Amino acid sequence: MSRDTASLRPVLDQAQASVRSYSGEHQAHAHDYAQILFALQGRMELEVAGRPSFVDSACGMVIPAGADHGYLAAPQTQVLVIDAPMAQGLDKLRRFAVPPALRFPQSSLSAAAQMALVLQAPTLLQRRGLDLLLLQQQVQAALHESWPTARLANLVHLSVAQFHARFVELTDRTPQDWLRGLRLDAAVLQLKKGTALEATALLCGYASASALAYALRRERGVTSRQLREQR
Repeated sequence: MSRDTASLRPVLDQAQASVRSYSGEHQAHAHDYAQILFALQGRMELEVAGRPSFVDSACGMVIPAGADHGYLAAPQTQVLVIDAPMAQGLDKLRRFAVPPALRFPQSSLSAAAQMALVLQAPTLLQRRGLDLLLLQQQVQAALHESWPTARLANLVHLSVAQFHARFVELTDRTPQDWLRGLRLDAAVLQLKKGTALEATALLCGYASASALAYALRRERGVTSRQLREQR
């Protein structure tokens, strides 16, 4: 990526935090201040000093002042960005584990307080990314099929243990709990369209109509008849 020198801005005298929406590709640019980035929604692919990387809701990045960086993001990606003056801990490129307190930012936390949490956060080594949106699209395209965790892990070229750990880290849910949610969401939509319970069960990966009916009552507190009546 070529460098966009027009993006250079004056040095900051204090940290400033904001949630920003990103979409598409932006050419490489640099700032006269450090940036702390991590995703609140989605994932952003980065190229920093010519090296590929990414940020998501579990992995953030400190980009020091003057470092060229460009990005690529899917629509509706939201990233918390802290623009900060040069300081110890912000002078080197660093990946960090996003502190739980920052995954759902509250207005009561100042930019300085958020930055302090980042500076205390553990450093992470470069790791293989996990694109949840792409994973969801692939599963939804074949929801009627069996999706053991090993198959999900294979889609993203991770071992089962690595995949499970990364998935829980990103979503606070196990892969199979997430899958059950996808199946139920799809089943609810089908039943509201008037699709028969048996057909819906087959489309959404349930072993039988009774298995789907039980899951609806247990997880959503509704029956198939109630859903069809909502048409």
